[in-house]
Amino acid sequence: MLTTIVVIFLIVYLGMILGGLPFLQLDRTGVALLGAIALIGVGALSLEEAVAAVHLPTVILLFSFMVVSAQMRLGGFYDWVTHKLAALALGPAGLLGVLIVVVAALSAVFSNDIVCLAVAPVLIDACQKRRLAPTPYLLALACSANIGSAATLIGNPQNMLIGQTLGLSFDGYFLDAILPVSVGLLACWGLIAWQTRGRWTDGAALVPPAALHEARTEAIAFDAWQTTKGLAVAGALLVAFLVAPWPREHMALIGAGLLLMSRKLHSRKMLGLVDWELLILFMSLFVVNHALQRTGVTAHAIALLAAAGVHLDQLGSLFGVTFVLSNIVSNVPAVMLLLPLAHHPMAGTLLALVSTLAGNLLIVGSIANIIVVDAAARRHIDIDWRGYARVGVPVTVVTLAIAGIYLALRLHLATG
Repeated sequence: MLTTIVVIFLIVYLGMILGGLPFLQLDRTGVALLGAIALIGVGALSLEEAVAAVHLPTVILLFSFMVVSAQMRLGGFYDWVTHKLAALALGPAGLLGVLIVVVAALSAVFSNDIVCLAVAPVLIDACQKRRLAPTPYLLALACSANIGSAATLIGNPQNMLIGQTLGLSFDGYFLDAILPVSVGLLACWGLIAWQTRGRWTDGAALVPPAALHEARTEAIAFDAWQTTKGLAVAGALLVAFLVAPWPREHMALIGAGLLLMSRKLHSRKMLGLVDWELLILFMSLFVVNHALQRTGVTAHAIALLAAAGVHLDQLGSLFGVTFVLSNIVSNVPAVMLLLPLAHHPMAGTLLALVSTLAGNLLIVGSIANIIVVDAAARRHIDIDWRGYARVGVPVTVVTLAIAGIYLALRLHLATG
């Protein structure tokens, strides 16, 4: 049975690396789900054990904020914000800076993936109208959404998982993360503005009529009432997370329930915007990782690495391994693998910052990156891996260096 479990685990994580499996129409979610089914099918876990392996508070929190983000999207909030940004009387570099700040703030509260999905097509259209090259702004959208989402424990799925599993303080983490995130956003703006200097209008030709028609059909009219409801619930949840003693997932679920009780927005539309595939990926990986941990293989591997001088429970080693794994298997699976090693008081903050910032390295490092690149392709704007890496690599290196220096200083002050 041990061999079977290890083989299934390796196949699942090979699928995480490749994005699927050869000769099969499976994406990462399909591979993880198939692995969980196989483990139950061969008797490695009973159904009851598989259900118990799922960290339900994380899944509930993630689902709840997907509903809140769906409310904001259907209320036309993201489209409205993007149009307002594009109308500002600013130069290209100034507009880039405001875009980065606003996207980062939105991503810290709402899902960074949803923000990119809603903003990207409207941003492209706005750039075309202002005769600006859309590529620098699209790359800024992806990078700032990732960086901004690192500021809170609800900004992205891996941060939710870390916060819920380790029981991190919402305000404590924010106070830890806000400085490296803010400096990282400034560095992101500086790098993109420097790379684009003198070329703000390159490639700003009008898109084909078919693409413009697609942009119009995707636009959502602004609904002040629906947007106000969503903002009120999101604001109330943030305050509750700071002062209320109740579990965050309970409060978030109540907020989602209130939003689903609408006389205008049908629940089918709201739930249709929930990323069910991501929820299934989470639950399946919980099952796969739990099965492997029960065998003792992971503990043995950690002991072997420690004997070789690589102590994964130390912050330096954890920093490097988190960065590497996040770009091999993506950040959520990497965090799931490394969470059992998060014993140091600062390990949770390190995992959240490094796994999120590492996502900017390459297109495949983050779902938000893929969403932006796909949106650009639908408008006949080509952002290949080289074009993305020219921005993503330096942004990742600089922001991780900022986070590393900050964490080292925090550790020095704490131990000194």
